[in-house]
Amino acid sequence: MAHWTKFEKEVDQETKNLVKHYTGVLNEEDQNFQLALKFTSSNFRFHRFLDVNSHKVQRKVNGIYEKLMIHSDLSKAESWMRLTDEFLNSPLPNTEGVKTDVHHSILALLLLLSDSPSNTIFSERPRIKEAVEEETFDWAKYLLEGEDLDAGPFPDTPEWSEEESSEDDSQQPLSREDSGIQVDRTPQEDQDQADKNVSVSWTVGDPDARAWLEQHVVLPYWLPHASRFPHSLHLHSNLLNVWDQHLYNTDPLYLPEEKAFVTETQVIRETLWLLSGVKKLFIFQHQDGKVVVRNDVVVTHLTSNCLRSVLEHIAAYGQAVSRLQRFIDEVTGYSSETAPPGGSSSSSSSSSSSSSKKGSEPPFRTYQAFVWALYKYFTGFKEELTVIEKELIGKDETVTLSAVLERLTPHLAQVKVLHRVFCTGVAEVPPGTPNVVRASHLLNTLYKAILEYDSAGEASEQAVALLFSLWVETVRPYLEIVDEWIVHGHLFDPAKEFIIQRNKDVPVDHRDFWYATYTLYSVSEAVDGGGEERLSDAASGSSGGDQASVGNSRQPTMVSFLKPVLKQIIMAGKSMQLLKNLDCKDAEQHEGSSRDAERKSLYTLFLESVQSRLRRGEESPTDMVTEQQATKRSLIKMQSIVARHLELEDIHDPLMAINFARLYLEQSDFHEKFSGGDVMVDRSSESVTCRTFELTLRSCLYPHIERRYVECCGNLMRTLKKDYRLLEYLQAMRNYFLLEAGDTMYDFYTAIFDKVLEKESWQQLSFLNIQLHEAVGQRHPEDSSRLSIFLETIDPARKKQPINNLDGLTLSYKVPWPVDIVISSECQKIYNQVFLLLLQIKWAKYCLDTLRFSDLTVAAKKHEEGSPEEEPTKDAKEPVNQQIHRMFLLRVKLMHFVNTLHNFIMTRILHSTGLEFQHQVQEAKDLDQLIKIHYRYLSTIHDRCLLREKIGFVKEAIMKVLNLVLIFSDRWQAGFGAWKIESIAKMESDFKSCHMFLVTILNKAVCRGSFPHLEALALSLMAGFEQC
Repeated sequence: MAHWTKFEKEVDQETKNLVKHYTGVLNEEDQNFQLALKFTSSNFRFHRFLDVNSHKVQRKVNGIYEKLMIHSDLSKAESWMRLTDEFLNSPLPNTEGVKTDVHHSILALLLLLSDSPSNTIFSERPRIKEAVEEETFDWAKYLLEGEDLDAGPFPDTPEWSEEESSEDDSQQPLSREDSGIQVDRTPQEDQDQADKNVSVSWTVGDPDARAWLEQHVVLPYWLPHASRFPHSLHLHSNLLNVWDQHLYNTDPLYLPEEKAFVTETQVIRETLWLLSGVKKLFIFQHQDGKVVVRNDVVVTHLTSNCLRSVLEHIAAYGQAVSRLQRFIDEVTGYSSETAPPGGSSSSSSSSSSSSSKKGSEPPFRTYQAFVWALYKYFTGFKEELTVIEKELIGKDETVTLSAVLERLTPHLAQVKVLHRVFCTGVAEVPPGTPNVVRASHLLNTLYKAILEYDSAGEASEQAVALLFSLWVETVRPYLEIVDEWIVHGHLFDPAKEFIIQRNKDVPVDHRDFWYATYTLYSVSEAVDGGGEERLSDAASGSSGGDQASVGNSRQPTMVSFLKPVLKQIIMAGKSMQLLKNLDCKDAEQHEGSSRDAERKSLYTLFLESVQSRLRRGEESPTDMVTEQQATKRSLIKMQSIVARHLELEDIHDPLMAINFARLYLEQSDFHEKFSGGDVMVDRSSESVTCRTFELTLRSCLYPHIERRYVECCGNLMRTLKKDYRLLEYLQAMRNYFLLEAGDTMYDFYTAIFDKVLEKESWQQLSFLNIQLHEAVGQRHPEDSSRLSIFLETIDPARKKQPINNLDGLTLSYKVPWPVDIVISSECQKIYNQVFLLLLQIKWAKYCLDTLRFSDLTVAAKKHEEGSPEEEPTKDAKEPVNQQIHRMFLLRVKLMHFVNTLHNFIMTRILHSTGLEFQHQVQEAKDLDQLIKIHYRYLSTIHDRCLLREKIGFVKEAIMKVLNLVLIFSDRWQAGFGAWKIESIAKMESDFKSCHMFLVTILNKAVCRGSFPHLEALALSLMAGFEQC
């Protein structure tokens, strides 16, 4: 083994140590130890493992670094990269170079042995590198020892170098003091020398450098008693002195005041700084939130009054910029002032610092969006100011204050517009105003400002463009809230700035969800402490569109741009929230989440529509010619229409007609509204507007909301009809409450009528429910468990008449959620009123139908046989046959009345109205429209069944006839002899009077046109009355 190298010996020894460590066998002569040693050595020598991949190791190192950065372990990440780089660039023993395979092999081994390096607590320990001691041995002295060197007469002179000599000669200019020779230079050489002097660094104590610095540094004009700057003695440059001398000569009381002289360049720079938002200035000073001009600042070439008028004009704009900048700082959180955003300067200055700032609520998103729009504008504005200042510093051309103001005139006009909007929409809102009022008022202010400037035409194009961009940015939170609501059914409004707010107390699966879930707020035009009005606790589409005025003089208005589509937003939002909580079987609902990632937001669609509308003018020449021809033809047609309108007002002005026609052409639906039919004289119905901004909203925003409204409400209606059997439940209500299921309900109510005829007790809940379930279970078993009947407690005074014995009988149908939103408990009350009326009519009809002629004739024969000896006298009563005949006639008259009333209600009212209702239900677009249709249907049948209080006297007369029928039936069944002939005459008289009263009342009502649906009933009753 003498041929082994040192490395091989070390490997052999380390292999033995490895085997001892893992096997625990310490005896090297052991057979097991030798087997393990041979196995390990063989794997070390003849392994088939691939060499290390340096790229893979580097990727792992970078991956650990990124993971540490994501976990915010910045110190560990920095140490990790630095130490790995140092290791890879450090030399290793027996290895040449850096970043070799050996380096990466060691690093790979460490990475494999490591266990979650990102979760390890690590603190780098400082490593002290051993300082390399410099060799202090003097080799020159050692090597020159014993040598004799001649140092010359000047041994201390340093060694001469040609390079240093040439450099010194090139850097040292000719000096007149040294040579005594006058050196003439050209102006170009002087300029070059001056340029060179600019880059010279100033060394402390160097007089030339100090002199250069004094020539190029601005004089401290802001200090008291500052030295005067040199200026020209020309008359125009000394106008101030000339004017002061004139005042001194003409006014004996004139006393010159001490003044601070500045140059026009300094005035321009402070103007630029003021407009940039700088507060600490000399000429312009901030006092109590206002920008004022110092009284003692003057320039030599202007009078003090002239300069002051110009500076005060600038200060007004500076104050506007300062106020807007302060608002931006307050909203973004950079200011230590604690006043609410947009508050007055006095209130903000009186507040103290950031401790209370942290406790206040953050600004809501509408203010943040508005501030972001202001920030973007002022970024561009400050860039323009920076360009002007650079030109001023460069001195390439003359820059005067008047030229700067003229250049900034468009920007200053825009600042004025922004400040006006800010004052009206933000600053004037008192503290403590709810966020919904603040946001609504700001959006309304921007909206009205755009319309106001848009009406000025081309003169205000820049202002309209600025305000429109500002409005587009500010309205973004509102559109995002609307988008989140109508797409996902979630009204996310943590700051409560949206005009519709969720009522957390009403869950989605509650039966009052559709009516009491959302609150719609209105904002009055005059914003004060009472600017917020809660108009409706049920933000339904039926109440969201037309809100009543509150009890004050101000007219409440909502966010103006949402008014045309407010109902659609409410319907789509509530429909989507309801859909999200339904167990929908429609496949489209399950695919909605996958498509949501590809969907564009409402705000994005709005911006794209606006951009396409603005680019609409970029068309081909052929298309432009065709469009011009069509426009010309439309203009001629519109001119004739407008001319007809003007002639109605006795205005004959062809030019005005042409101009109005051009404006109306921008309205796409104008021709549809005014070209068809005769021209209407009432101009209040003409809601035509030529405002470009309103047309932009109508074409770029509203269609997207309408499209989403149609989609959401259509999905909800399909789901309710298909999955929740809405139509089947509506049909069930008509089957049982309106007795359209005649065979089923006949079995139920005839059992009750038989009990009444047999003088047995029927007012037992067990009996009623058993009869109802048996009748319904035979033909409609699915509804048997949903139907039940109750007996309400009725005042005994109301049961004086037999017909009122059915009062209190109440039918109930359990409607599941969400169908109970349409078929509510209030609706069932109306159904029960109609149900009770139909039962009373059915009772009267049943009583008349069950009478038998034989019953009366047999009783009469028995009565005659029982008293044969009696002879008729002069005052005797009518013969028996004549009395029976009168009973027969009265029965027929009563049957005609009851059958007429029964057929009229069951066919002309319930059946025809039901067919119309079914058609309207199929055409309903949203749930709110369906609810309206259902209520309208119930209201119609309630009125046409004579249940309205206004025509209660008609119902009262009908109830008298029905009560008369029941009395007549009792006497008929009692048999001949149980009643007197006077009672028959009284019944005939009562029926005739009621009949005559109804015919007269109904005929008058039909003639007046008050109740056209009663015409058929009036004619039928009149025919029966004429036969009486």
